Amino acid sequence: MKNVLIALDYDPTAKIVADKGGFLSKTMNAKITLLHVISKPVLYYASYHEIAPLLKNEDELKATSKLFLDQLKKDLRDESIRTIVKEGDTSDCILKTAKDTNADVIVLGTHSRKWLENIVMGSVAESVLKHSTLPLFIIPTKKQRD
Repeated sequence: MKNVLIALDYDPTAKIVADKGGFLSKTMNAKITLLHVISKPVLYYASYHEIAPLLKNEDELKATSKLFLDQLKKDLRDESIRTIVKEGDTSDCILKTAKDTNADVIVLGTHSRKWLENIVMGSVAESVLKHSTLPLFIIPTKKQRD
């Protein structure tokens, strides 16, 4: 395995997912790509209270997302890590990015969201699992967060 795609959201457990994905990558001596997908900007304002006051428009959302990934890259202490911010359906973007980066494995976290958010957003991990032809390394983060 040469390429690992780590898909991250703004959940407080994203660092856990990045750390575990980074560890997996290092044990395989693989290159890392960190991905954040902006799917529905209105949900950022409703769901991610810690960044919502910082955002005035979608360009700021993209810039904030890039800074978020750059900080995780710095935390992983690997300047060769590639960061990508995409817009669209989260699971579709994860799968397309995995193909575009020749990923050998996709790393993502799964956590319980409020029932209304599940109805609106669906389960990203479930959708990626259903449609992926690549192995997945899914990190359950709910218990680590609680």
